[in-house]
Amino acid sequence: MVHRRLLQLAGAVSGAILALAGLGVVLSVLHIAFALAAGSVVTAVVHGDGDLVPGLAALTGIALLRGVLIGAREPTATRVGAEVRIRLRRRLLLQLATVPVAERDSGRTAATVLDGVDGLDAYYTRYLPQLIVVLVVPAVVVALVWTRSAGAGAVLAVATAVAVLAPRVWDARLLRTGRRRWDRFTRLSSDYVEALQQIPLLRSFGATDRIAARIAADADGLRVSTMAQLRLSLVETLVSGVALHLGTVLVVFAAVAAVVSGGAGATAAMTVLLLARECFRPVQDLGTTWHAGYLGLTAVDGLERLLSGRPAVIENGAHAAPAPTGSVMVDDVTYRYPGTTTGVRGLSLRVAPGETVAVVGPSGSGKSTLARLLERDIDPDAGQVRVDGVDLRAYTRGARSRSVVVVPQDPVLFAWSVRDNLRLYRPAATDAEIEHACGLADVHDVVAALPDGYGTVLAENGEQLSGGQRQRLAIARALLSPAPVLVLDEVTSALDPDTEKRVMDAVARDSSARTVLVIAHRAGACLHADRWIALRDGRLTASGDGPPPARVLMAGSAS
Repeated sequence: MVHRRLLQLAGAVSGAILALAGLGVVLSVLHIAFALAAGSVVTAVVHGDGDLVPGLAALTGIALLRGVLIGAREPTATRVGAEVRIRLRRRLLLQLATVPVAERDSGRTAATVLDGVDGLDAYYTRYLPQLIVVLVVPAVVVALVWTRSAGAGAVLAVATAVAVLAPRVWDARLLRTGRRRWDRFTRLSSDYVEALQQIPLLRSFGATDRIAARIAADADGLRVSTMAQLRLSLVETLVSGVALHLGTVLVVFAAVAAVVSGGAGATAAMTVLLLARECFRPVQDLGTTWHAGYLGLTAVDGLERLLSGRPAVIENGAHAAPAPTGSVMVDDVTYRYPGTTTGVRGLSLRVAPGETVAVVGPSGSGKSTLARLLERDIDPDAGQVRVDGVDLRAYTRGARSRSVVVVPQDPVLFAWSVRDNLRLYRPAATDAEIEHACGLADVHDVVAALPDGYGTVLAENGEQLSGGQRQRLAIARALLSPAPVLVLDEVTSALDPDTEKRVMDAVARDSSARTVLVIAHRAGACLHADRWIALRDGRLTASGDGPPPARVLMAGSAS
């Protein structure tokens, strides 16, 4: 089965696929040469004439060369398979980076990126090269047999055609059922991932047994689907096997009939039988490689879904220099979340280099939307967001990340060492710089108390840390960034007032040359603001100098 999308993806490794196919053809030629040489040796033995040494030497040489090529084929196929997986996963991850969060499904995506791409390894390195071999070699063998026995050649041609074409009748149905099975598999993967991530919540609501029973039922449904798929696949294998074995028997009959009728000699019949085996060998191998690469073929819908996903932002900026000073201009920006009325409307804002602005307002007023616009996680429907006079859309991804850094309320920590997590924005940061940043964020003592200090590998999302400790690590990570614009989105919500004051005092000292936007509900996070703005329903409704007054903060918190 050849799929259009998979052929498009194969373009990246088409040379390697053709090389593997060429290697397969050469091996088949050696098999054919071995059969012809064996036939000549048998002829010499039967007739008792001629020197057997050249024939036996040819057989030995062919066998050795064949062994060398078979040994070379596996490492080559392995390298090509690794290249396919690396290139495709890189492409998928780059694509996923642009897809809106709301359109991502971690479980389904992981199944496609891991299991689906692994299945494509065999499809590209085994099935497609072998398909090319089957298109070439059997026709050559049939022609060779025809020259020795027209009847045997005709029988061999029909048997080979049936063995190759008859199973294709089942391919469309097999692919349909395989896609349904793959859909079940990815949905089950999604449910498993979601349940594992939310075990504490399920336990607190007493829902673990109920969810476990539902997942077990889905797993049993997948088992039933898999067995149905296997039965259908075995029918295809049966049809191909019957054609091959029956074809072999019929070729024997045809060869014997030719000998009896005087149309061919006994030694020619022996050569025909040896060649018939080499005609069927590539077809048998095609069936094996088809089943090996079938997983990747059934995952094509998942691959198509990921690769055709609509990006939230299109990365085509060419401005490669990061912003030098960090002035921010939000010019009449409107953004609406799909299917809702929330976002921002006609928002305009000017922030001078080195200025600290507190952004306050009730939940849903557009504060975090402003942060996402500055991070370019989303693009405005109308208007412009500019940093140092350059539209954010004009920056390259690298330049933008060195111009604006956003710290969210719920930061993400990877299952890496603490040190590697902190170097996310600045890989070349020294240990001294890392410890200085952690000291500013009031988290150095926390890290030092971990089993391996800064070398401690965190659990998934830093689950061994408290919410406040994760927030402070995220602040330290941002302080290591060279970006002149720092956006803090409710980053002290999990801190007590005293810790919040220490952290924000240190951030203010260290960020005196940065442009800082502080999104907050609490006064402690806004103490160092040069001025404040208030948002409501996506619009700027009030502003003032200095930290926001208590009445403004209370109005935002109460809403």
